[in-house]
Amino acid sequence: MVSTEQTAAGICSPALSQEPTWLELSSTFRLGSALTQRVVPGSAVEGSSLSTIPGLVAGIDEVGRGALFGPVVAAAVILPACALPKLMAAEIKDSKKLSSSRRTQLSQQICDLATDWNIGFASSAEIDQINILQATLLAMRRAVLKLKVQPQLCLVDGNQPIKDLLIPQETIVKGDERSLTIAAASIVAKVWRDELVMRLALKYPLYNLKDNKGYGSQKHLVALQKYGPSRLHRKSFRPCQVQC
Repeated sequence: MVSTEQTAAGICSPALSQEPTWLELSSTFRLGSALTQRVVPGSAVEGSSLSTIPGLVAGIDEVGRGALFGPVVAAAVILPACALPKLMAAEIKDSKKLSSSRRTQLSQQICDLATDWNIGFASSAEIDQINILQATLLAMRRAVLKLKVQPQLCLVDGNQPIKDLLIPQETIVKGDERSLTIAAASIVAKVWRDELVMRLALKYPLYNLKDNKGYGSQKHLVALQKYGPSRLHRKSFRPCQVQC
């Protein structure tokens, strides 16, 4: 009898794994639940499911928080319902898990399918002035405010809400692995920032930016020790605080 019950459990268990990976397609995902980390107080979306939210949902994500050089960049992406199966078929995922060429292809597809999308960023000087966390939230806010189509809800990667944003928002820890719209935003932001740094690499050839994209690779750190930081390095970051 025990073995029969175990076999039955084994047969039934695969059905549980058929639950959609992406939160947008999950019948059990409820905004404001344990799956999300923060609900904006008084938000009209608390306790509702995505399928019942009128209007459009924007995914917000950033890239470049840990870089030593250049801006922190955020993207806001609004996807129509018809885009979700197309992007799933294209095997969209967190930008960090994709090759550079695949990110570029997906970014173009996302932008073509999106109802609206836009980029916001905070400069190295702003990062030094207000710190990287506040600069990241500022970049996210700028991305949302630049949208021509206003979303009814913003899904924000991480656990920090965007300050002074009048649109209802939900934060989702590891959102780029759990929300398709946030994953789309992560890809668009990553491609946009990488292309910017590639252009800046021509102006600042000493730091091997073409390969490290502004992050602290060994060659980058050695160059900082040898030549000191450029005007686009983040002087508030310890590796950039060198005396030559």
